[in-house]
Amino acid sequence: MPEEELFKTEEPRTRAEIAETLVAAAEAIEAGTVRLESPETQREVAVPEDPTFEVELERLTDSETGEQRYELEYEIRWTK
Repeated sequence: MPEEELFKTEEPRTRAEIAETLVAAAEAIEAGTVRLESPETQREVAVPEDPTFEVELERLTDSETGEQRYELEYEIRWTK
């Protein structure tokens, strides 16, 4: 199944700003409809009552510099 990216945004933010965004997202998920907005586009999606929720923490190490980068991802999946 080919993947179609419907929305993406990436920007530096403070921990407080990220927490505020996640709290607003949690409230929208609980209400059942999430609205995603960026300067370029906006999307709205209905989240079903029982989706799958995944939390993933990864550590990646740059092979040249040895520098470590961490990624913390929250993912919600469902089929329609």
